Amino acid sequence: MTINETQDEIIEEFELFDDWEGKYEYIIDLGKKLTPLDEQYKTEDHIIKGCQSRVWLHAALQGDRVIFTADSDAIIVKGLISMLVRVYSGHTPDEIVNSDLYFMEKVGLQQHLAQTRSNGLASMVKQMKTYGLAFSALQKG
Repeated sequence: MTINETQDEIIEEFELFDDWEGKYEYIIDLGKKLTPLDEQYKTEDHIIKGCQSRVWLHAALQGDRVIFTADSDAIIVKGLISMLVRVYSGHTPDEIVNSDLYFMEKVGLQQHLAQTRSNGLASMVKQMKTYGLAFSALQKG
């Protein structure tokens, strides 16, 4: 699936809920289903700066694809990062760098998250794109 196909799938999933209480519960469920991050990556080096809660992000280049794993100590944030991992993981560095991330706006996350959470979400996206840039440069040697 392309990055945009995954985003469209997430948008469709959010349309199943009539209110934000249901959407928050769905985000929490996504966080609970997130594959646990290996403890060796829960270090300062992997913490995303700019997030109020602690968010760890690990990226690895497997072949020509970036594989992301993540975790957070806040359940809503864990759900948010799980969506980003779902959108970006398994794609090439250039696909990640050149992607237009629109699902968050379409489902209304910007309007329904506290400002600190919105800023944290932006920091998560920025860090993932930074990994994409670094891996892209590495590939081009």
